Amino acid sequence: MAMQRRFPVGHGDVFPAGAFLKGGVEPVGDFDADKRADGSRPQQLDKDTGLPLWQVMIPDADEEAGKKETAISIKIAAKVQPVPPDNTTPFPWTPVEFVGLTALPYVDDNGVRPRLAWSYRADGMVAPGKGAKPVSWGRSESAAA
Repeated sequence: MAMQRRFPVGHGDVFPAGAFLKGGVEPVGDFDADKRADGSRPQQLDKDTGLPLWQVMIPDADEEAGKKETAISIKIAAKVQPVPPDNTTPFPWTPVEFVGLTALPYVDDNGVRPRLAWSYRADGMVAPGKGAKPVSWGRSESAAA
């Protein structure tokens, strides 16, 4: 089977230092569609599911991240606006874990020279430790325990 455009990635692989929600969940505007009469843009729909797209901004907690990588946008396709978990910390950013995370590499040629960049999508977000268990490839659940 050939490699799909989007491929699954583990939350810990993308966010080894954890993920922290900055701000809220916002609709993704469709910049290819015509503006509405009031000047606003309609919400972008997912090409595969037809569901509205929402996005969240995640500051990159990796100390070695470059200046163009200070925040990561994660898009979520959902019929209704996703609700983040409660922030039970004394900090302003809410710790989150993404479920069903996928990545799509692309070439960002908006700078001085082109660079490899990533587009991320998730099925949802939960409080850390409340997400789906990692898949144990080639082993049964009882053998993995």
